[in-house]
Amino acid sequence: MEEVLHVLLHAFLDSLKVFPFLFLMYVLIELLENRTNFTKNKNILTGNLAPLLGSAAGIIPQCGFSVMAAKLFDKRLIRAGTVLSVFLATSDEAIVLLLTSGEASKTVSVMPVIAILFVVAVGVGYLFNFLFRNVPLASLEEGEEIHGTPCGHDHEEDSNFHRYFLHPLTHALQIFVYILIVNIAFGFIMHYAESAIESFLLSGKWYQPLIAAAIGLIPNCAASTVVTQAYILNGLSFGGFIAGICANAGLGFTILFKSRKNLRRAFALLGVMYVVSVAVGYVTLGIMQAAGL
Repeated sequence: MEEVLHVLLHAFLDSLKVFPFLFLMYVLIELLENRTNFTKNKNILTGNLAPLLGSAAGIIPQCGFSVMAAKLFDKRLIRAGTVLSVFLATSDEAIVLLLTSGEASKTVSVMPVIAILFVVAVGVGYLFNFLFRNVPLASLEEGEEIHGTPCGHDHEEDSNFHRYFLHPLTHALQIFVYILIVNIAFGFIMHYAESAIESFLLSGKWYQPLIAAAIGLIPNCAASTVVTQAYILNGLSFGGFIAGICANAGLGFTILFKSRKNLRRAFALLGVMYVVSVAVGYVTLGIMQAAGL
């Protein structure tokens, strides 16, 4: 019983240390990206820079861009490559969790993570826009605008108190709970089966991209939290972690799968996301193994 209480207390304290930083990060994100609107300039949507700009937008740690991109794609206002560039660059909670982890080695990995996501997103975006360059696009109606808000929630009428305090606080508490659950699970696993876990990480790392990418596809911030926290706790290799967050598109797929008439397109994008993410994970593992890391 004493051992159980020790694991629970340790997991709670480790999770609690992160909470203030999570809250501050989400306040900052709200201040920087309260409302997003790229639909005023059609060149941004369909021009040659679309995948590049989509990738840059997706890197920003909030899921409003993936929601907006999904809405635009559902209305056939942007090409498949553009929405893929946003989705692949989106890492949901990953960047925030790495920055607030308190682990120097994990915080330092933020820049390589951003670089990998950006390069992959740009490359895949331009490739698919080229392949489907002849697909006709629709046009916005006069005065029509499409927005993306953080995590897909439209709080246009919210007061500043709700927008810049309650909403970040709620989001931080939600992620805190996810982190606590993961910390408790890993705490018990490492306490009772440390040698077995270490053995699996050494022999089973080549299966990790397949599993992590499947988890990453789940359109919920819990997915990116689980993948990232597993990496922070050394339960997931860097290659597996990259596969997981590369596959994560925030709430983007939730928007796409709401439209029944376009389910075939949604499943096709889902398949592309999974294959690309797994491939990137394996390439990363291969490079790290070759470099002796």
